[in-house]
Amino acid sequence: MRAIWKGSISFGLVNIPIALYPATRREDLTFRLLRATDLSPVNYKRVAEADGKEVPWDEIVKGYEYEKGKYVVLKDEDFQRVDLEATQTVDIQDFVDEDEIDPMFFYKPYYLEPQKGGDKAYVLLRDALADSKKVGIAKVVIKTRQYLAGVKAEDGVLVLELMHFAEELAEADKLRVPKKTEPGKREINMAKALIDSMSSKWNPAQYRDDYREALMEVIEEKVEAGGKEIEAKPKKAPKPTKVIDLVSVLQKSLEQTGAKTKTTAKSRTKHKQPAKKAA
Repeated sequence: MRAIWKGSISFGLVNIPIALYPATRREDLTFRLLRATDLSPVNYKRVAEADGKEVPWDEIVKGYEYEKGKYVVLKDEDFQRVDLEATQTVDIQDFVDEDEIDPMFFYKPYYLEPQKGGDKAYVLLRDALADSKKVGIAKVVIKTRQYLAGVKAEDGVLVLELMHFAEELAEADKLRVPKKTEPGKREINMAKALIDSMSSKWNPAQYRDDYREALMEVIEEKVEAGGKEIEAKPKKAPKPTKVIDLVSVLQKSLEQTGAKTKTTAKSRTKHKQPAKKAA
């Protein structure tokens, strides 16, 4: 795995040399656009809107649209004028309790690996964060953008998780969310009971990308068939949408989950040997 960025973590007078590694994998299936007659790949062209002519790379500049149809051109020198300090530093500005941060602020994690001479300080920060359950709130510049970020201790590793700035999160107050409707006490109790019956320990490995796996099966079938069309499997017709009786649905759901729980319990007791009576 190759580091995408190298720099240091800074807080107070402490400086820890680190390297940044992706902590997630996104295995998207990529497709090329092809001409149907001979499967020749189709390439994109850079075409000007004004006259439809193709534009070579050396004639392309970056522009910001400050009004509809009006642009100001930014050159490399303009970007360089934005002189952000500590461009190779994860500059921790505050430490806050992790449970105070809305999870919506976090969106992309990276692993932090200590570089030469940074082991002791790395372990010190990692263990202190883990014991205090704090997150270091930092600013960091990666490539051409500044990010808000949280430095966390996760399973023996320091993790840098990129965060949204407050102004990047859309307000939810414009959504049409029901406020006046109040479910009855019976419905609330049944819903809680259903949640309890379906509760389990968090095991991320049990959740799979079903769509990707099914699509890969289709691709493999077509490859084996030499690209020929494959007969589609019959699909179940979707059930018509209708107004539901919430209480009856909750009751049925509870009965189903209760049946599963009873079956599991029976299977456990079935294998247990009866205890011998004392003489």
